Amino acid sequence: MYFQQKGEKLKKYISVLQQTALFAGMADSEIEAAAARLNMRTQTYERGETVYHSDQFIRAISILAAGQLMIQKDDYWGNRSVVNRIGVGEVFGEAFAMQEDEPFIHDVIALEDSVVLSFGPEHLFAPDADKLTKRLVQNLLCSMAAKNRMLAQKIDIMAHRTTREKLTDYLSVQSRRAGSAHFSIPYNRQQLADYLGVDRSAMCTELGKMRDEGLLAFHKCVFDLYDIA
Repeated sequence: MYFQQKGEKLKKYISVLQQTALFAGMADSEIEAAAARLNMRTQTYERGETVYHSDQFIRAISILAAGQLMIQKDDYWGNRSVVNRIGVGEVFGEAFAMQEDEPFIHDVIALEDSVVLSFGPEHLFAPDADKLTKRLVQNLLCSMAAKNRMLAQKIDIMAHRTTREKLTDYLSVQSRRAGSAHFSIPYNRQQLADYLGVDRSAMCTELGKMRDEGLLAFHKCVFDLYDIA
């Protein structure tokens, strides 16, 4: 990992920031001004490098500007649970950054060479916060609310008892998000099994059965769902 000085090469990520929930509706000039006020820094991670460790106390709100990250957790015996994949433009770490006495509970790993933009939350709540900063706070709250809804969806999925029930619920959610019965998912087979908390071999067997029953078709990460009613 290495750091770049404040403002260095930051302008190349303005277009990314403009697409994030945190900077939604802001012009390029407003984003540049906000980034300067927040003292935003860029951090670069190589593939396989850990961005955050579980039990680490973090003091930064982060945005993925390039690459891909995975949020995961390994138990004492090495069993892995995938929490979520972070894509370009997504905000992460905000809840723990604003609770100084609560350590991060997962590992965040770079799936490929990645660039992370980060800033301390104290800049958002300074006594002299201007209108632009207050707008950032409103956007951050909306972003956190959306993330809570996604976590609630995962809880619903994990509440199912069987592998098929978890698969059908997960794929249904992905189809609704895509607005189509044809969609792609962000996980390979092992990552999907880790996300659902099921055995990979059993999951692949169940997917094969669902395909043979005419419920769906798939190729790698691309799925098509069929209504056979």
